[in-house]
Amino acid sequence: MVRLVRLGKSMQRVANQLKVDRSTVWLWVHRTQGQRLDRADFATRKPGRAWNRTDAELEQRIVELRHSLAATALGNNGARAIHNALRAQASPIPTSVATINRVLSRRGLQDGARRIRRPAPPKGWYLPQVMAGRVELDSFDFIEELKIADGPLVNVLTAKSLHGSLTDAWVLERLSTTASMPLLLGRWQRDGLPGYAQFDNDMVFQGAHRFSDTVGRISRLCLALGVIPVFAPPAEHGMQNSIESFNALWQTKVWQRYRFSSIAELQARSAAYIAAHRTSTANIAAAAPPRRPLPAHVELDLGAPLSGQMIFIRRTDDTGRVHLLGQHFALSTDWPNRLVRCEVDFDHRCIRGYALRRRIPTEQPLLTTLEYHRPYKRFRGEL
Repeated sequence: MVRLVRLGKSMQRVANQLKVDRSTVWLWVHRTQGQRLDRADFATRKPGRAWNRTDAELEQRIVELRHSLAATALGNNGARAIHNALRAQASPIPTSVATINRVLSRRGLQDGARRIRRPAPPKGWYLPQVMAGRVELDSFDFIEELKIADGPLVNVLTAKSLHGSLTDAWVLERLSTTASMPLLLGRWQRDGLPGYAQFDNDMVFQGAHRFSDTVGRISRLCLALGVIPVFAPPAEHGMQNSIESFNALWQTKVWQRYRFSSIAELQARSAAYIAAHRTSTANIAAAAPPRRPLPAHVELDLGAPLSGQMIFIRRTDDTGRVHLLGQHFALSTDWPNRLVRCEVDFDHRCIRGYALRRRIPTEQPLLTTLEYHRPYKRFRGEL
């Protein structure tokens, strides 16, 4: 391009011919001005120092201050301490804490540990069959105490399948097992039975917390249908994300979108949204794990002996114990303050505790197997 310009062509014409910017042509013409082309250094393309870069002298002062402050009794030598020291010295060149941090980073003097962001574990990672995509899991939760204008407080029972995104939402005047059980049966009659049903630790789902060894009616219904009830750990994030995200979506698309004057109007709007949501996720539901059909006649005998399994996801305390079914069970002193999956097996009268780690979800070693003989209790549930 320099040769063409020297032959008399304009810089713009050369730029158009070579399909480069005019500024590029001007740069090389200016850089080789007064030089023979066979002696010009066309390899030197390093740009000069940025106009707004911190002065080299100030950078060196920042580095020296970091080393000198580290030797003091207090030992504070971070960006904030260096900034205060520069101000105390009445530095004529203003600088900020962010600039000091950039200088320290550029010189390799940052010693703070950066947070390592690891990928999220697979869906249902704490249940091997669900994680492998062979079994479906239905999650249930409550949205509590929504106030209808000039009307009562209402609650919404929500449901969502983990793999198939099959959603439901039912408006209830009060939280109760009596009102919730027919809704679960209706969902499973229409969609089929999942392998697992996940709940939080609300008394409606789990049963009364006042007594040990209590198993509520919804848990008994699941056991009678061959569905394993799973109870998420209290005050833990992650395992309820699927249903909680749907709760937020339902409130955004239904509750906050309209003004309701009655429960019937709210239920109608909710039903319309659920139908539209199921239509939009039909392809996801078709690819989900198969579900078993609900038996034609379901008769729940609340006094019958319990059979099957219940699963509690819990976190151990400092001594490796967990609290479930109103009791404390010692699992392993080598696994304190960690997540565990406790499988209560009523058929084999035992509790199996498995170690859980989000970083390595495929490894869930058995910690211990404890004997568990649940005493027979006549069911007196009132929820």
